[in-house]
Amino acid sequence: MLKDDWFTVQRIDACTYAISEYGHWEKVHSFLLIGEKRAVLIDTGLGIDDIKRMTDQLTTLPIYVVTTHVHVDHIGCHGAFEHIYVHKADQEWLVKGIEGLSIEQVRKGIRKEITKPVPNSFDPETYEPFTGQPTGLVEDGDVMDLGNRKLQILHTPGHSPGHISIFDETNGYLFTGDILYDETPVYAFYPSTNPEALIESWEKIASLKGVKKVFGSHNSVGLEPDILLEAKNAALFLREHDLARFGTGVHEFNGFSVKF
Repeated sequence: MLKDDWFTVQRIDACTYAISEYGHWEKVHSFLLIGEKRAVLIDTGLGIDDIKRMTDQLTTLPIYVVTTHVHVDHIGCHGAFEHIYVHKADQEWLVKGIEGLSIEQVRKGIRKEITKPVPNSFDPETYEPFTGQPTGLVEDGDVMDLGNRKLQILHTPGHSPGHISIFDETNGYLFTGDILYDETPVYAFYPSTNPEALIESWEKIASLKGVKKVFGSHNSVGLEPDILLEAKNAALFLREHDLARFGTGVHEFNGFSVKF
């Protein structure tokens, strides 16, 4: 496996890799999916170091970046790639930045709890989130064909308006971005989030057939598909008890939690 001071590369299978940033408190993962004709990189990380240095060692195919959502920790290296795709509901954030999120807040978050050496090129005092026009937009139901594997795009809002999940139908891998992961709470308490939309997204992904592994964008890499049933049951519980709204706090379930 590749050795690197900042990134940790984990091989999921011969054509699928998690590229993780464990030296930062967010423990964010980007995922490289390699097909016969092209590759897809799901998100590009924090931008503390250049993720393209890693992807270049893993494939020579053209790489298409598919953005789960436009938050700083998922778009940090977008500028290093030619082909960038995003859902239309997050497009304006990608082009202009997130309204109401100051650069001071961004820089405070990016420098927080760093436990690994960072490259000399990284300076939190001058760090700027990526902004730019995407190559194209994705919508719910779109299918991206990599040659020998097909990726289904699922619009799963709640954490952001244009959040998407990606289902690798060929291998049974579901990439859930920031709507479902373990260890720390899923965030749905910002003004730009939507608690009711989030639990509807849980129900949507729980209805998928053929899921063999679930890959959230933070913490553990590769969760058992049982977590989808837990999310479906959680959605039912939260709705029945009128808890899927701002200010109700942290709710713990079997294998994950959420903060409204």
